[in-house]
Amino acid sequence: MQANVGTIDRVLRIVIGLALIVLAATGHIGVWGWIGIVPLVTGIVRVCPAYSILGVKTCPASRRDAK
Repeated sequence: MQANVGTIDRVLRIVIGLALIVLAATGHIGVWGWIGIVPLVTGIVRVCPAYSILGVKTCPASRRDAK
């Protein structure tokens, strides 16, 4: 799959995902906090299935795409 998550989007996904997981693990928020796994994984692999369905791409165009 082609990457569709840009750098800023990627960093935000990883930070938010980790924060939710830590808050859930420490009991500060409920079990729903484990949903942080989703943004964490999509940030790590740089592919968001929802972005693919909606046709959204936050990463800059590669040189191959610019031709």
